[in-house]
Amino acid sequence: MAILYLAALAVALTGMVMLDRRFTLFFWRDARRAAIVLAAGLAFFIAWDLSGIGLGIFFRGETSFMTGLVVAPEFPLEELFFLTLLCYLVMNLFGFLSRRSSGPSAVVTRSSEGADSR
Repeated sequence: MAILYLAALAVALTGMVMLDRRFTLFFWRDARRAAIVLAAGLAFFIAWDLSGIGLGIFFRGETSFMTGLVVAPEFPLEELFFLTLLCYLVMNLFGFLSRRSSGPSAVVTRSSEGADSR
């Protein structure tokens, strides 16, 4: 049970990757740009968390679902996976909404790429 939360985060991240690949939302549209945005988002949220921990605002919750591994005091390993999921979710949402606002012809799925237009 100690890795249940980490496993759930890994499954959710896998889902984000599959959605991104299927609909070419962010990483599959421009991997270099996406990597920079993801790194910047992670850096911001890690700094935010470490600031909150330093000020005594954030504390690590003790549950049997977490591994107990910490990256820094009061900063569990699962937090890195959660922050990655959060950033990737926002990136995919941005990719989806920016394509949707460009019109219906901008959204191309793999199944309709080779279809005849009538």
